[in-house]
Amino acid sequence: MAKKNINNDWKDRLNVVYSTNPDFQYETEVQEETPTLSAGQQKLRVQLDRKNRGGKVVTLVTGFIGTDEDLRELGKLLKSKCGVGGSAKDGEIIVQGDFKQKVIDLLRKEGYTQTKPVG
Repeated sequence: MAKKNINNDWKDRLNVVYSTNPDFQYETEVQEETPTLSAGQQKLRVQLDRKNRGGKVVTLVTGFIGTDEDLRELGKLLKSKCGVGGSAKDGEIIVQGDFKQKVIDLLRKEGYTQTKPVG
């Protein structure tokens, strides 16, 4: 029975076709997540948005700097407190419905002091 090379995954080497160097080791790029800033340092913007949503209104929170896990956690908190759905990805949180003032109040209560309403 042949042994499999665990570190020889072809999906990690998609851009390398062939190397004549017998000591060649393919290096993958590791993306580092930015560390999450403290709640007081975050500069969040809260606005209402209707674009590309079929005329429905959503509350959009942008400007979050940190890991995706912390973003999802904050999004989950806001959605549960407002009692609606939404999503949290790409540095922004979408809360379905017009909850602009409630979201601002919740963020300030959580310690996000530099929260700005937009529009």
